[in-house]
Amino acid sequence: MTFLELAQSILKEEKKPLTATEIWNLAVEKGYNKKLNSQGKTPWSTLGAQIYVNSKDNPKSVFAKTDSRPKRFYLKSMEGVLEDYENTIPEDLPPLKKKKFDFLEKDLHKYLSYFVYYHLNCYTKTIRHHISSKKEFGEWVHPDMVGCYYRMEDWKQEINEFSRAVGVNSVVLYSFEIKRELSFANLRESFFQCVSNSSWANESYLVAARISEDEDFMNELSRLAASFGIGVIELDLEDPHSSDVILPAKYKKDLDFETMNKLAMNNDFKDFIETVKIDLTSKKIHKKEYDVVEKIENLK
Repeated sequence: MTFLELAQSILKEEKKPLTATEIWNLAVEKGYNKKLNSQGKTPWSTLGAQIYVNSKDNPKSVFAKTDSRPKRFYLKSMEGVLEDYENTIPEDLPPLKKKKFDFLEKDLHKYLSYFVYYHLNCYTKTIRHHISSKKEFGEWVHPDMVGCYYRMEDWKQEINEFSRAVGVNSVVLYSFEIKRELSFANLRESFFQCVSNSSWANESYLVAARISEDEDFMNELSRLAASFGIGVIELDLEDPHSSDVILPAKYKKDLDFETMNKLAMNNDFKDFIETVKIDLTSKKIHKKEYDVVEKIENLK
């Protein structure tokens, strides 16, 4: 049994939308986990990632997901399931009070590392700003986190060799600017901070755990993202697999090596560049040199 077959069986039997965690827990109760053709140490994480990616990127997927948070999955073939589920939610619920922040910006790093590892195949490196000299360059030089996706993990050996022969990049470099919240109060400062330190990367993202749902705000955020090619990621701290790329980044083929040279004054960034070079040369990814990808239970 594959992970997707396991999820399909559980959803067919339960006949209601379920989160990836709920699907896994039920699979363990029913003993389906023993039928998995997997030797991984964190099968629940693999299950969540596979369902999410399949439902999002595969047009022929049997899975669909709800728009609510946390994300729940159901089978497209089960007509009326989503309607029945939504009808169980009372219409006269009192408005939710906005919670005060019970987390720091630095707490979001592990959630972002987890999400991009399982959903973008990206290895991340946190950039500690305080170890850089601020005498020569401004505070907006450094991204909060950088990352790299190695195409060689997905390409056949012949394609990797061909890409090197014709000079095609076999890596995608990412830049991430992390905020606890995005709203009109900090949109422009946060957005242009992201723009100013991302020219060196192929793709750049502004990341937050809370993003205002105000219609005018979303229109302005979408306009800025489209104008400058910056993507936006919304993290879900309750269900990390429900985090989402709500606005995709525009891929930049040409890298700004002058900015990269400035960033290299930071030892974390310099180590990141050196690791990427070594991994490409050796054709082996040294995972210990990147941020630790926490287990899902540690995040929750």
